[in-house]
Amino acid sequence: MMLELGPHGGFILAAYLASGLILCGLAALILLDRRAQRRALALLEQQGIGRRSERKTS
Repeated sequence: MMLELGPHGGFILAAYLASGLILCGLAALILLDRRAQRRALALLEQQGIGRRSERKTS
């Protein structure tokens, strides 16, 4: 079943394609940043700098 998009079909398809590419790019940036943050956190913990939430209060 082919959609009838009329005379603006090319623009509509290009807009959907651009939106999809932008969303994929944003998802990739989020995953790369997550990886970098985990690496930075692991380095800090390796240096003995821990999370405040893990400190025991007495």
